[in-house]
Amino acid sequence: MHHGKALTTLKETGYRLTPQRLMVLETIAGARGHVTAEEIGTQVRRTYPYIDIATIYRTLHLLKRLHLVTEIDPGGSSAQYELAGDGRHHHLICEGCGKTIDLPLAYLDNLHQSLRREFEFEADLDHFALRGRCSQCLAARTGTPRKDRNAWKRL
Repeated sequence: MHHGKALTTLKETGYRLTPQRLMVLETIAGARGHVTAEEIGTQVRRTYPYIDIATIYRTLHLLKRLHLVTEIDPGGSSAQYELAGDGRHHHLICEGCGKTIDLPLAYLDNLHQSLRREFEFEADLDHFALRGRCSQCLAARTGTPRKDRNAWKRL
């Protein structure tokens, strides 16, 4: 989702477009990948040094509640945020190095359909994260070379 759509949603739901909200949204939109609240704060303070981390967290909480941003909890480190997009995706999170890899929805389509069919359960898979080890961390852990260094890039 482009952050312009997020701005429209904020206005339509009765929220003011405060400078702080605008700066947080612009920072997330301009980030390459996922960004932590602390990274957002560092970026925003370059323009507006008076913002505090509590304001950033309140803004992120509002944006999450409105489904304008998604939060990833990599475990053991700070939560990461990204704009919620029309092209939703899931995440693979490496427990070794913390790398987050985007995983297309198609990988969980069969799971979603099976849960609905077999258990009559509608799973909320809009935001799903799987934890494990990336190929680099596996190679470092086992001492064996990686078979396909770029497998994750094809996702």
